[in-house]
Amino acid sequence: MKEFAAATAGKLRLFFLPPYSPELNPDEWVWKNVKHDRVGKTAITSFDDLRDKAESALLRLQRLPELVRGFFGDPCLTYITS
Repeated sequence: MKEFAAATAGKLRLFFLPPYSPELNPDEWVWKNVKHDRVGKTAITSFDDLRDKAESALLRLQRLPELVRGFFGDPCLTYITS
């Protein structure tokens, strides 16, 4: 991987994160939005209901790219955009 990144003439950089660092992982912001902000605030009546609500929350994020871009505004994620 290091050799591949070096061959890109600076277009690709590698960042080594601590073993457990959810605050540095943008995926965690997506799951926090789905689990805490959407699904976690509703009553779940069955497994199918849980699946439907989770899918709905993910589809909502697909329709709101500005919200997803906003996740990258967190100071912990500045390494991505620098």
